[in-house]
Amino acid sequence: MTAFTADGLQFGKTRHERWRLLPARLGRMLWIAPIILALSVTTLYPTVFLLALAFSKSTLGKPFRGFVGIKHFATTLQDPLFLSAIGRSVAYALSTSLLQLALGFLIALLFTSLLKAGRFLMSLVLLPLMTPPVMVGVAWKLILAPAGGLLNGTLIKYGVISEPISFLGHPLLAWLAIAVADLWQWTPFIVILCFAALSTIPEGVHEAALVDGANAWQRFRHITLPLVAAPLSSIYLLKLILSFKLFDLVYILTFGGPGFATTSAGFSIYRRAIEQFDVGRAAAETIVYGLVIGLATLPVVRLHQHFERRES
Repeated sequence: MTAFTADGLQFGKTRHERWRLLPARLGRMLWIAPIILALSVTTLYPTVFLLALAFSKSTLGKPFRGFVGIKHFATTLQDPLFLSAIGRSVAYALSTSLLQLALGFLIALLFTSLLKAGRFLMSLVLLPLMTPPVMVGVAWKLILAPAGGLLNGTLIKYGVISEPISFLGHPLLAWLAIAVADLWQWTPFIVILCFAALSTIPEGVHEAALVDGANAWQRFRHITLPLVAAPLSSIYLLKLILSFKLFDLVYILTFGGPGFATTSAGFSIYRRAIEQFDVGRAAAETIVYGLVIGLATLPVVRLHQHFERRES
């Protein structure tokens, strides 16, 4: 029974009614309790711990030795080496993700046109994706080695070059080597996602356009591309986030060299924490880099929302 004031206004339920509804409320709380616990363990606690490290003087062996305020953030924002590493990471992520999306989409289009054969080829494409990243780095380091490397040996054999090239010893060539290894490993992932997006397009749409006299380019431009624009933007966003996490290939292939030429932001943070033991500064760099990633991915998120609104 609901209680009322003297003016006839409802102000709440009686105690009996509240006790009667208690089991239903407890049931709803039990349903969402695992989600809350998982988010607390995987998101809330690490975030709070990272913030605490960033505002304290902390090392690997002795964390939280004293409060330093925003000192670590001020030092990070004035460090030209780390700012350069962020710039390289952003440029690498934006460019390689776009290249892999374009290449993966073209391969997926080819597989779609092959019908049944495309599904068989899809299983072969999965092989690089199943290779551990460390093994990918080791394999490409052996391929690109100046002495006895497969690439140098092949180029010398056919007279393309007269002496071995140190692919990992030149700043530009080293970045190209990292990009090629990344391309080889992650393009299959893009192909699978693009193939799934293309599979959602109804066959009748293309058949109707073909009857109306539309050629292959017109069908691609006015039918295929608009229908998969939203999934493609999601795929690009996902690969962009993965590219921002570049670490293993840099660690195996170049270790940040030559000099600091291929030092990514993730690798710079690793060296700050593990080699220099400055965990507090590394935590501040992690937060700054996380904010940069958020700003860099924001236009892609807005673009994806635009495509979704256009479809609806």
